[in-house]
Amino acid sequence: MKETRYFFVPEAESAGALPEEEAAHALRVLRLAQGDEIFLIDGNGYFYRAVVSVASSKKCLYEIMEAMPQSRLWHGHIHLAMAPTKNIDRVEWMAEKVTEIGFDELSFLNCRFSERRVVKCNRIERVVISAVKQSRKAWKPVVNEIMDFKDFVCKPRTGLKCIAHCYSEVEKTDLFQLLQSPEDVPDSDLTILIGPEGDFSIDEVNMAIANGFHSISLGECRLRTETACLFAVSIAQLARRKLKLL
Repeated sequence: MKETRYFFVPEAESAGALPEEEAAHALRVLRLAQGDEIFLIDGNGYFYRAVVSVASSKKCLYEIMEAMPQSRLWHGHIHLAMAPTKNIDRVEWMAEKVTEIGFDELSFLNCRFSERRVVKCNRIERVVISAVKQSRKAWKPVVNEIMDFKDFVCKPRTGLKCIAHCYSEVEKTDLFQLLQSPEDVPDSDLTILIGPEGDFSIDEVNMAIANGFHSISLGECRLRTETACLFAVSIAQLARRKLKLL
């Protein structure tokens, strides 16, 4: 059986050609030729079945044979905002895994105790795109530039907003329980904040709460930043996933 090849092509319906990096992979690595079948992901909810029409040394043109709209697999818009770790490899690993699990938006926070204050989002974007293709997601998560914590939490946001932290003196609700409570509307937006290795400052936690964020717990164990991100998105998926009945 011939392998199914997926490529990420924004505005695939009108583009007519694979982007430069995708074309290089198709032509030099996969050795695709005229007449070969490929599948395109536009990142906005569509797959396309297409056929290679021209395979030159640098360009790979295609003709769309079928548009295949996809159904969303989870309720609402899941937005993860994290303080990036000092080791960028851990951030990239996290971005890959949460994309495979399924979420909608990734933001980076500049916090008081942040170990890293600069993130090259083009690198994260490439990791996300690769994970989208690998896990065959019809929607590509949005990757945002790093933002000061105060600016992020003070910006108006709809839906349920949560901040995870380890301060025992601040009352917390278990995230999964919160997502099962009447306060949560499953089809609404969900924003989850994860702090740096040293946690958010207590002032940042109080600022978030003052701006409508729920104080939440991710369990009794202390988690590293990237693990907490993965765990939080997994919980959100368990609570928000659209189950298919057999």
